[in-house]
Amino acid sequence: MRIWLSKPFYELLPYFYLASGLSLLLASLYLNYWHWPTICLVSGIICLVIGLFVLLRRRDFRSDSLKKPIK
Repeated sequence: MRIWLSKPFYELLPYFYLASGLSLLLASLYLNYWHWPTICLVSGIICLVIGLFVLLRRRDFRSDSLKKPIK
């Protein structure tokens, strides 16, 4: 099963991951209840890694597809 997303939403998805990661990292600085700082820190790092991974994969794919000649 494939999930189909509209193009604007698809293009903004890595930036959403990066923004979520940054906001979770900032939240981990200000929360002091139970295990929330640790949860926010780990979730923020995971979101940042996913966002960077998706951005770099798209950049590499798009640069490779521009270099290949069309048959």
